[in-house]
Amino acid sequence: MNGAPGTPSVFGAVHLGHLVIGTNRFTDWRRFGTDAIGMHHDAVSRDVMRFRLDDQECRFLLRRGPAEDVVATGWHLDDHTTFEQIEARVRAHGVPVVEGTAEEAELRGVERLLRFPGPKGITQEIYTTPVKSAEPLRMLASGFVTGDSGMGHIAITSTRPTQLRGYFNTVFDARLTDYIDETISGVKLKIRFLRVNERHHSIAVAAVRGLPIDPVRARVQHLNIEVARLDDVARSYQRVCELGFDMAQSVGQHTNDRELSYYARTPSGFEWEVGWNPVVIDETTWQPTTHHGISIWGHTPVGRTIVDKLDQFRLGARSLTRPEATVPALSGACIRDD
Repeated sequence: MNGAPGTPSVFGAVHLGHLVIGTNRFTDWRRFGTDAIGMHHDAVSRDVMRFRLDDQECRFLLRRGPAEDVVATGWHLDDHTTFEQIEARVRAHGVPVVEGTAEEAELRGVERLLRFPGPKGITQEIYTTPVKSAEPLRMLASGFVTGDSGMGHIAITSTRPTQLRGYFNTVFDARLTDYIDETISGVKLKIRFLRVNERHHSIAVAAVRGLPIDPVRARVQHLNIEVARLDDVARSYQRVCELGFDMAQSVGQHTNDRELSYYARTPSGFEWEVGWNPVVIDETTWQPTTHHGISIWGHTPVGRTIVDKLDQFRLGARSLTRPEATVPALSGACIRDD
C-alpha cells in the first residue's frame, strides 16, 4: 500500500543517509569513532564534529548537547520529484514541516534539507544531493558499504510498534521484510524489520509482547553500519576491546538477514553494530516470514550483571508512566500488523 493512495511509490528512492547525535562526550566519541570503529573524523568546531564512511561529507553529525542519543535521522532521496512527493504527503496530513537553514544543510553536507516530527521524538530529515568531499579518507577500516542500500539501519524499541510501522509506510512506503520472535531473560519480543530499498532493513522495531513497556532509555536501541570486509569486523572488534570500550554482544550471525556482526556500547550508552555481508532483497521473490531467535550463533551478551538486569526492569516499569511520542497523523497507513 502506498503512503498516499493514487500517488507513485517512493520505495527504492529512499536511503538512510546520515544520523545526528546529541552528546557532551566529544573526547570519548572521537576515540570510539576513529580509533575503535575506524571511521574518518572531521573536527568542525568546539561543539560540532563529523564522521565519514565514504566520499559523502557527513554520515554522522555530533552536536554538543545533553541528549546522549540519536536526535535526528537523515534520508537521502534520489531526486527532487521524490523530495516534493514526500513533502506533500507530510503536509497533506497536517504535520508541520520546517525547511533547514543554509547552515544546517552545510553541516550535514546536503542540499534541500527539510525536517518534520518522527516517532519517539526522533526528528526525520529528508534531503537531496549530498555534497561529496575532495579530502581523502583517513580511516582504519578498509571501507563501508553505502550506495543504493544506504548507510545501514537503526533499531528502535517501542510500545506502539503498529504505529511506527504505519508511520514509515505512510512517509516512505516502507515494506515489511520479516519478523523475529525472541525470548530474552523470560521477556517475549517481537521485532519487525522494514525496508525502503534493497537493504534487508533500514528500520527495526522491537516490542515486548503483551506488555506496554519499553526497557531501553535511548530513543535508538542501536544503529548499524556495514563494513566492506570480514577482516574489518574482526579488527574493529579487537580495537573496541583493547581501547576499553564496552562490548554489548559478541560476534554472531543473524537468522533473518544473515549478517555477521557484533555490538559495541557507544559513549552515549546506546549500541553500535558493525556488520558484514547481509542478504540483499530480491523484490521479485521475497516473502515475509517469521524467524524464531535473533541469531544462528553468537551474539552472546558481554559483561551483563544482575544489576544491569534490574536497571532494565526499572526502565521498563518507568515507561508505563511515560507515554511514547508518536505522530498519529502519519501512523495510519498500515491496515494489518500480525
